[in-house]
Amino acid sequence: MTASVTLSPYQTSVADYWNAEANPVNLRLGEVDNIFHHHYGIGPVDHAALAGPEETREERLIRELHRLEGDQAQFLLDHLGDIGPADRLLDSGSGRGGSSILANARFGCQVDGISISQKQVDFANGQAADRGVDSKVRFHLKNMLRSGFPDGTFKAIWNNESTMYVDLSVLFAEYARMLQIGGRYVCITGCYNDVYGLPSRAVSQINAHYICDIHPRSTYFAQLAANRLVPTTVVDLTAATIPYWELRATSAVATGIEEVFLEAYKGGSFQYLMIVADRV
Repeated sequence: MTASVTLSPYQTSVADYWNAEANPVNLRLGEVDNIFHHHYGIGPVDHAALAGPEETREERLIRELHRLEGDQAQFLLDHLGDIGPADRLLDSGSGRGGSSILANARFGCQVDGISISQKQVDFANGQAADRGVDSKVRFHLKNMLRSGFPDGTFKAIWNNESTMYVDLSVLFAEYARMLQIGGRYVCITGCYNDVYGLPSRAVSQINAHYICDIHPRSTYFAQLAANRLVPTTVVDLTAATIPYWELRATSAVATGIEEVFLEAYKGGSFQYLMIVADRV
């Protein structure tokens, strides 16, 4: 079934990766409250929350990492604009569905999530059913570059760390088609810093680790402008995400990529941005 939604051998390899993925850094954090994310955290670490007996420190650390990633998701939702129960939202690249469930809880509206991973879609639909919100929160095996939703369907669309898997010129044209006039697009993403030049060694290591292709910062703004998406807010979250990575590097769920992210962020070759744009 995956081959029916992927548009290239590369996309099929990405879908295969996520269909096989069972990384504790995603699963153990989500088990804290059954909200499962596939993104990173922001904000200062609450060191008081880590205090206590050494034998239970890892449990407290996991809870703190999950709090930081929850704060990141809520920060994204803060910027979706004036959303009401009658509106419809799209979580593009929805992973295991955590942000979609949070959006429905906050706004009471319909949320569609899409992924090219059947495993992620099935898991997320199970989460929505377990919470009794599956009449409003639905996940679909669809490609964000060719989703099939009608024109003007959505009041807002977001990507949370998933744009590095696709061609932005095609992606933003699809979003401009699906968004209502006056609708909003929000993206949180890692991008490489054009001032640095070409991608650094650390950025190349991140690409290899996640089978992705991190875009330069300038490409986001060029392609938004080309597709009638006008940025209204840009927030550099680089400094805000470093504490998360420093804490994760000390945890049992570290994957080995933590020091590479820290090198890239602290060296200035890599940035963590939130971009908010309105459809005109």
